[in-house]
Amino acid sequence: MNAPVKTSWIDIAPGFAGYLALPSGGSGPGLVLWQEIFGVNEHIRAVADQYALDGFVVLAPDIFWRQAPRVELGYDGADRDRAMVLMKAHAPADALGDIGAAVAALRARSEVTGRVGTFGYCLGGRLAYLAAATTGVDAAVAFYGGGIHGQLDRAAAITCPVQFHYAEHDDNIPLDAVEQVRVAMAGKDAEVHIYPSAHHGFNCWARASYHAPSAALAHGRALTFLASKLHRQSKT
Repeated sequence: MNAPVKTSWIDIAPGFAGYLALPSGGSGPGLVLWQEIFGVNEHIRAVADQYALDGFVVLAPDIFWRQAPRVELGYDGADRDRAMVLMKAHAPADALGDIGAAVAALRARSEVTGRVGTFGYCLGGRLAYLAAATTGVDAAVAFYGGGIHGQLDRAAAITCPVQFHYAEHDDNIPLDAVEQVRVAMAGKDAEVHIYPSAHHGFNCWARASYHAPSAALAHGRALTFLASKLHRQSKT
């Protein structure tokens, strides 16, 4: 009997690694999962495993590999302070290079038998949005992507379907910023969902802001969206 999910760390480029989760069948559409500022920690690996159980080949790149390879941080106190330092040192040019490398590496894997999408949380939500604008991914999902509203000049380059998830009460992403995203994506294949009573980080069960009803609803929407966009065409 096959294990439900097979996981390993793989090399994306010299020094740049990622956590790979394979579905029980060994193959499927690809998903690049972008971490929060806290590293490819237990929560991100659990999300990768969850989507692998749903039939996707999931790669979660270690985006802080230059400063702190394989760092895993918690959400409060000194860990949060360190995460903020790492985020501020994460150069935009490096981020774009890593996005391209990770998407290319996943596309090249023999286990990927369908299209390739991307999704992420907070910082990772912004990286998913940038991947949609720069790499030719087939679909993207951004959960409370911080800073997207400051990079809406990239929206014109997006041609793939995109789904956005936002909390109603987010100190980092006010609702007027969400409206800016909605306006910038008007006329495109884009969905914008706002979760009443939710706060930033509502998807993460390890955070105080976890909101189970919103997390369940968002996961269901994201899974339905990604399945519909990524399973339609196989590689030839």
